[in-house]
Amino acid sequence: MTDLTSGSVPSAEADGSADQSPDGSTRERGLLGRLFDAIAPHEAGEAESALNASMRRVLPGLANLRRLRVADVSIPKAEIVAIPKDIDRDGLIAVFRESGFSRLPVYNETLDKPIGLLLLKDLVLKQGFDLGGEIDVSSLLRPLLYVPPSMPLVVLLQKMQTERTHMALVIDEYGGVDGLVTIEDLLEQVVGQIDDEHDTEDEHLWAEDGEGVWLIQARAMLDDLKNALGFDLRQGLEDEDVDTMGGLVYLLLGRVPARGEVIEHPVGHEIEVIDADPRRVKRVRLRKAGSADEAPAAVTDAG
Repeated sequence: MTDLTSGSVPSAEADGSADQSPDGSTRERGLLGRLFDAIAPHEAGEAESALNASMRRVLPGLANLRRLRVADVSIPKAEIVAIPKDIDRDGLIAVFRESGFSRLPVYNETLDKPIGLLLLKDLVLKQGFDLGGEIDVSSLLRPLLYVPPSMPLVVLLQKMQTERTHMALVIDEYGGVDGLVTIEDLLEQVVGQIDDEHDTEDEHLWAEDGEGVWLIQARAMLDDLKNALGFDLRQGLEDEDVDTMGGLVYLLLGRVPARGEVIEHPVGHEIEVIDADPRRVKRVRLRKAGSADEAPAAVTDAG
């Protein structure tokens, strides 16, 4: 998803994020600009060198923007929330409400035929808050930004800064949609996990996903899971000094797992990694030992 800005988007001057250059020209600033200057100090002026050096000391994650590529942080195609161009009013409102997203890619027939990006604010400005009557989605679309999975994050950051966009669709070698990446995904590589206004401390930390199966956020506390699920995930561990689901996965494997990897717990539970990046696991699917649900075939033995 991306939000390659069109002429209707507020300019840098309008939101106060522009600086005046000595030659009188304006250049966009703000967080994206400062991050890019920090990882490309040769492009920053001497007056900012001390600030950039300070940022690199405070935010060692800046190195990730040079080291990692789009494929390392993008969400897979199966997890993209998108809408067809002919969606009706009630369906559109339902998708925005249920997803909690403010930007949605729009496609023609299938997601492999994306045609643009719909912003909730554009919809409200055009239709009003009551959203009465029919909605012509096509008239509200902004251009999409497309990037290859091999693109370095530092290049994507520069492109997002130039295009004033916060999202991009990842396109594979055959021209199909492979995933989606947002500015939040990039920033999390620098500063760590970012929770937005829709996140609460204990909401959606786990949810039932079948008989004896749960989807669990990596930050869920093992003590809370023990009380909620009725069994202790520390059982069978040689080292019980672990507090969270993510910590348990790392303890069992001794490394950060890859997305899709399945880890066998010492007492027979299976933990499938649903979402992860090169630095941490984010979400897993837990299958209790003896669960009726069939588990994936490939299992990593934690022992």
